Amino acid sequence: MILLIGNLGTGEIIIIAIVVLLLFGGKKIPELMRSIGKGVKSFKDGVKDIQDEIKDDIDLDK
Repeated sequence: MILLIGNLGTGEIIIIAIVVLLLFGGKKIPELMRSIGKGVKSFKDGVKDIQDEIKDDIDLDK
């Protein structure tokens, strides 16, 4: 995702923002961003849990 953003210029970002605004409307965007934030947080928590389990398994093998 970050790689995609790195290749976009200012003009492209403005066009994408206008398209999103037209598709979802001004009132839906905060709700959409909140949902995306919750999803990212849930994903990060899941990755952290898996990393903790792997560390615990490695520590048990020592």
